[in-house]
Amino acid sequence: MADNRTMAQMLQAPIEGYEDAIVVPPINANNFELKQPLINLVQSNKFTGRQDPHNHLRFFNKVTSTFRHPEVPNTSVKLLLFPFSLDGEARDWLDKEPPRSILTWDDLVSKFINQFFPPSKTTYLRNKITNFFQEPNETFNEAWERFKGLLRQCPHHGFSELHQLDTFYNSLCGISYIITRGRFLDLASF
Repeated sequence: MADNRTMAQMLQAPIEGYEDAIVVPPINANNFELKQPLINLVQSNKFTGRQDPHNHLRFFNKVTSTFRHPEVPNTSVKLLLFPFSLDGEARDWLDKEPPRSILTWDDLVSKFINQFFPPSKTTYLRNKITNFFQEPNETFNEAWERFKGLLRQCPHHGFSELHQLDTFYNSLCGISYIITRGRFLDLASF
């Protein structure tokens, strides 16, 4: 098949491939506009790739929940605003995603978390939660707050509430008994 383009056409820079990774569904609303103060609020807490991505998403969801338009789904607003919340390494990541590869808010969250909170980090934090113990000079409340902090760092840890409470209870320094063969043994006697 012959290429019938002129030399000038062949030397022109390509105009394809410049689409964004995020596909925002068409918005057919009258008088819809993202106001600059909302964009500024989103930009006040930019994610660079070095912070906790879960905290960034929590803040972003809080900010975007303040904007309501009866004809525009909140997920569309999130897809429009999310690039404004990124900077540095995180912005580079989004720019390198293939064009039109993010079709929904759930797609974006999944790719974002997988990029900035890899499975190895999840495994590391799950192990820290599982192997949690109260420090010798730590009060009950301090230990509880530290334990809850670990759970917040890894909100997709997958532990049931009962398992969490059991793990914490068993980690307390004041618990000096273990159950063996159906009997309690006092560890202090060893």
